[in-house]
Amino acid sequence: MSKKVRNAIIVLIFGNFLVCIGMSLIFPVMPFIKNELHLSATDMGIMNSLFALAQLIASPIVGQISDRMGRKKILVAGLALYAVSEVMFAATNYLWMFDISRVIGGLSAAMVVPTTNALAADITTPKQRARVIGLLSAAFSGGLILGPGLGGILAKIDYKAPFWSAAVLGVLSMISFIVMLPKDEDIKVLANQTGGEVKDPRAGRASWTQTKGILFGPMGLLFLMILVSSFGLVGFESIYSLYVNEVHHFTLENIALVLTLNGFTSLFFQVVLFDRMVTWLTEKRLIRYCFFLAFAGTIWIILAHSKIEVIVATLIVFTMYDLLRPAITTLLTKASTTNQGFVNGINMSLTSVGNIIGPIVSGALLDWNYHYPYIVVTVFLFASFILTYKIKDSFAHAKVG
Repeated sequence: MSKKVRNAIIVLIFGNFLVCIGMSLIFPVMPFIKNELHLSATDMGIMNSLFALAQLIASPIVGQISDRMGRKKILVAGLALYAVSEVMFAATNYLWMFDISRVIGGLSAAMVVPTTNALAADITTPKQRARVIGLLSAAFSGGLILGPGLGGILAKIDYKAPFWSAAVLGVLSMISFIVMLPKDEDIKVLANQTGGEVKDPRAGRASWTQTKGILFGPMGLLFLMILVSSFGLVGFESIYSLYVNEVHHFTLENIALVLTLNGFTSLFFQVVLFDRMVTWLTEKRLIRYCFFLAFAGTIWIILAHSKIEVIVATLIVFTMYDLLRPAITTLLTKASTTNQGFVNGINMSLTSVGNIIGPIVSGALLDWNYHYPYIVVTVFLFASFILTYKIKDSFAHAKVG
């Protein structure tokens, strides 16, 4: 890997990490905002859903634009919007401004996250790609893991401090992208050197035939699995504290311990072991085993009789979810040598769908019975495990473009 490519990967990882911190900074600060401004729980729920909704709508559009206009322009513009959204959130006390800020933040995430994956696929060789995608996924997860804690610490200074800090980091990250990322013309050269292929920026929009080929062709199965894994993870996460508190009598200290252990475990697997696991098992087998172990771990949580069983099972489930995304994403980038931005945009959109519907469905099921949400999750996980046997060896040769 050349110095230019290595520097580009470093700033891509930092940008991914930063945006995901911004996504999760709001969670510990929500009570401060709600109480300070006398907002309702419904107001806060809508505010959070707008981020994922904007990300859902914008991701495939932005991905296709990045295929045509170039990755660097989209990334720089995305980080600029990120900084704008954080400043807007920090500077206002009006609900409608908060909502607009979250929409802009969702658009920013749609511009940065899938485009970083697409650019990483452009400038790395197939052998390097699994490790790089794993690092990007670790940055994504790390931001989501560290964001709430960082937001809570900064909120002790002032409940708006997390957002001012994020805005400053956003500007610094944008400057680093401008300075350290290669020009779009150089990215095309690097792609040719590494065996990747960047679509000509002057090329037209993807036709309906191409779009249909992506969604309903060989890669459609992987997109379905992305939807299932994101739905399962968010659905699992969103009610986890309520479930273990009510069913297994976890205290807040127990829950904090589990989530902290999970953060370190997931980062270790993604950063240190993911590349080795892909080399040893291949992406297809890793996806298969992850779905099965996530299924088995969820069943174990439902049937567990002690806290230690629940903790061990929880770490298994969360770790498998955190390995699924980079494994599926890596397989997608290998299957598509062109239109990486569009493919990764669809990837992020389906993740957003899971982020929107997962908590809603799990919450509704929880009102009926505490076990129903996880029973439904196990059904989806087992079905996905069976579907992994439909991934043929010929899939690796599927092309889009």
